[in-house]
Order: sequence, then C-alpha cells, then structure tokens
Amino acid sequence: MARPEEKAQNMMNKWVKMKEDGGAEGGGDPRSQRRPHLASLCEHLHDCEKWRRQIVREISDGISKIQNPGLGEHAIRDLNDQINKLFREKWHWNRRIKELGGPDYNYLERKQQMEEGDLQGGLGLKGSGGYRYFGAAKDLPGVKELFARHAAKISKRKRGDVYKYITPDYYGLRDEEDGVILELEEEHAKKRRAKYQKAREDYRQKLEEQRATVKAEGGDVDSLVALDWESDAEDEGLGGITGAADAIAAHVAVPTQEIVSKVILEQKKKELLER
Repeated sequence: MARPEEKAQNMMNKWVKMKEDGGAEGGGDPRSQRRPHLASLCEHLHDCEKWRRQIVREISDGISKIQNPGLGEHAIRDLNDQINKLFREKWHWNRRIKELGGPDYNYLERKQQMEEGDLQGGLGLKGSGGYRYFGAAKDLPGVKELFARHAAKISKRKRGDVYKYITPDYYGLRDEEDGVILELEEEHAKKRRAKYQKAREDYRQKLEEQRATVKAEGGDVDSLVALDWESDAEDEGLGGITGAADAIAAHVAVPTQEIVSKVILEQKKKELLER
C-alpha cells in the first residue's frame, strides 16, 4: 500500500534536486549547471541570483558545522578558510548583480549588520583584509590571544597618544610651502579681475547708451547717476594678496545715501508731473 507514496516521494525528491541544480526543464549539459569561477562570466541576472542563493546556503551550512569544537584544529581552520572564501565570492556576485541592474546586496547587508549588530558572530581584526573567525575558530590556539592583545592595545590608547601624531599639516600650516596654493589663488584672482573688468566695461557702455538716448530726447543727462565703481581709477592697497580689483569685486556695488535720495526725489518729481 505504501508503494504509490514512495513513488510520489521519490518523484518529489528528484524534482527538488533538479530545481536546486537549475535544470527544472530537464536536459542540458551537467557542466553548464556548475557555478562559474568568475562572476563576470555570468550574463543573466536570474542566474546570478541563483548562484548567490547557493553561496548563502553553503555559508549557512559552514557556520553551522564550525560551531562543533570536536572537529579538530585542522578541520576547523580549513572550514573557517572556506567560509571566508565563500564570503569573498558572495561579495563578487553581489557586485555583478548590481552591474546587471539588480539590488545592491553589499550595501543592504552592511546596513543590516549595522542595525542588527552583526548577527553572524564573526570576529575580525582591522587591517586583516576582511578575514573573520567563526564559531569554534575563535577559541583556536593563538586566535584568542591575538584578539586579547588587540583589545588591550585599543583600551590603553589615551587622548595624549592621539595628539602625539598630529602634525602641523593637520591644521593647514604648511599648505603654502610648496607654492601650489599660491599659484591657484593667483590664477583664480586673475579670472575674477577679468570677469569684473568686463562687467565694468558693460556697465559703462550701457550708461553711455542711456545718456545718448536721454540727450536725444531732450532729457536731463545729469539724472543718470553713475555708480562709484564706474570710474577708471582703481583704489590701491585695498586688496591684500589679490589686489585692489578683487577688493572692489568682492562686494556688491551698493549705492550711497546721496544717490538713493536723488533717485527718490526724481521719482517724486515724475509722479507730480504725471498728475
């Protein structure tokens, strides 16, 4: 009576195996179903997602196995190396998925680890190239002492030790010694001088055109008041390093109180004549 159930279970097992190997339709070369050695060789986003899921399963299995301290020192070291290798491989597949238009798993995983406190439980040292220790590998001979020395070194560091390695370069006191900053400032100053010289020339030209128009219409030319920076004379000794032109250009030309009073008076006269 149990034979039909056994047949159904066997068929189900075959289908699951076929689904995991990526051959749900059946057929095909078995070698084509192997994970490529390089992520760049995969051209389809769906395949990249499949290989990434496969690596994640292998990492989970490896982390579960390495929790057993009875495996022996050599087996634990080999298994820990294999897990780190899978993590590096997963990073490359995550980058390939992003290149093909998929989600940025590297960013999402880092964000999740920061929010959840790195649930994978791997310990790593700064400057070790991302190598981490999992499970029983943390208690291997030499590993625990290595992390203990590193923690002691960090805890003993005081504020005075931090200030000890600060040089004048940190405060920007030596930026002008090589002359590069001075050359850049001089070049920038020349561009600003040329820019505002052109603005002054345009202002003079427009002012002359307005005067000619008012004179042709028989109006009062004196009502057109020129701003102070319309003059050709340059104020020397006001600009510091960049010169007088930059001292003028550094501020917006603001009319004086006398000019404002004249303009208001002219507007009131014009309003009275229009009545």
